[in-house]
Amino acid sequence: MISIRNLRHPHLTIDNWQVLPNEHWCILTKLGAGEQHLLALLAPNSHLSTAQFKADELQFPDKEQRAVLSFRALQSLYEEELKIDQSDYIDGVDLGTRVRDFIPINDDSMPLLSLIGLAHKLDTGFRQLSTGESRKLLTLKAVFDGATTLICENPFDSLDAISRQHLSRLFWELNQRGIQIIYLLNNREDIPKHCDHFAFIEHGKLTVSPAKTTAKTTAKTTSNAALNTQIECYFEYQQGTSKIKWPTQHYPLNDYPHAYLAKLVDCTVRYSNKAVFEHFNLTIAPLQHTLIQGKNGSGKSTALQLISGDCPQCFANNVNVFGYQRGSGETIWDIKKHIGIVSSDLHRAYRVRCNVLTVVISGFFDSIGVYQAVNPQHIEAAKQWLEVVGLAQHSQSLFHDLSHGQQRLVLIARALVKSPLMLLLDEPTQGLDESNRHMLLGLLETIAAMQQTTILYVSHREDEHIPLFTQHLLM
Repeated sequence: MISIRNLRHPHLTIDNWQVLPNEHWCILTKLGAGEQHLLALLAPNSHLSTAQFKADELQFPDKEQRAVLSFRALQSLYEEELKIDQSDYIDGVDLGTRVRDFIPINDDSMPLLSLIGLAHKLDTGFRQLSTGESRKLLTLKAVFDGATTLICENPFDSLDAISRQHLSRLFWELNQRGIQIIYLLNNREDIPKHCDHFAFIEHGKLTVSPAKTTAKTTAKTTSNAALNTQIECYFEYQQGTSKIKWPTQHYPLNDYPHAYLAKLVDCTVRYSNKAVFEHFNLTIAPLQHTLIQGKNGSGKSTALQLISGDCPQCFANNVNVFGYQRGSGETIWDIKKHIGIVSSDLHRAYRVRCNVLTVVISGFFDSIGVYQAVNPQHIEAAKQWLEVVGLAQHSQSLFHDLSHGQQRLVLIARALVKSPLMLLLDEPTQGLDESNRHMLLGLLETIAAMQQTTILYVSHREDEHIPLFTQHLLM
């Protein structure tokens, strides 16, 4: 049972919230509304001190019985894996902790692993899993560690349609086993069918909806008209237009000197004798905006990494980018200076403690942090893009103090700041609420109309398949 009364914290207020064992809760939240503080409060090893908040009542299940499955928790586990990585000291790649080491492999766990598509990846290292796969593994790990209450932050982000269905079935199965799940969601399409209690977070205040639903609740509409209206109003958004100063390139893309920006011919990528993909081909012509789809683990991110040079096997494949044949003497910076990147790998790698403005400026140098002289033009451009993504007021905030979705917007600004020839956007809307997702898609349409960059976009969401994408690739 969770019971909170009259809680006061600098960034979170809860008047009265009770979660009984058999209730299924969905907490709807907008970007930066205070969701990160609620997650920190509920986390078993919360760093919030009693001096930071006051509450007349604060009751949680025991630490061993609850788990917060958030982007921050996933990042923490990833960083632990980096600490034990021995790849620099051995002849090969250290896979780190394997899937089979996270949970007991027995007659109870194998059906659940099969259900979420991980039964064939028992010997895959955690760092080799896709973002969606690692989040599903984290869920099972919590269950087999003994948690009976799961607090899940946007659990369906980064999952393809089939994986979303399988995860929903897993949650249903866990419910049947008596495990309670509380969802923190910022997209109404992700509302599970079995949720019958709702709350909203806005401007740092959690408000419980007086309306309840029945078991007939569906993902898009509820059986309670009042609640349905409340959800609709909560997610209303206004899509404005922003004035973007996009500097002129050295050579505009409508007059680019090569027939293509990137060309991958018969490419194969393998790890530990397991192929990510084989005989893969992809050609990106100037202004040929491309949408890449496919199941989790099909190699979508790896394809983008062959282009950016972040996959070490790009030198063993026939890869040509911006007129350079990979391995012909070019430097990685010859490629990077023309590319803006947003990806989960970049997000996980950005562990340097710095403010938001510094993160955006680092896009000019393709670095994690800034270690070179910064001029006024860099600062002006960074501030402009922070204003475009709605985070100008956070320029001096620490990057890691923001919510996951806000951090994603900062990285989007970082990718755009140097006006790159190519944008590699790998699940860029991960963690974004509906309003900011629509804002980003509108922004991309505006950028595409300027004909100054070419967009490669990885997405699982059907509502992100906008008309600007003239090439569709299914992996």
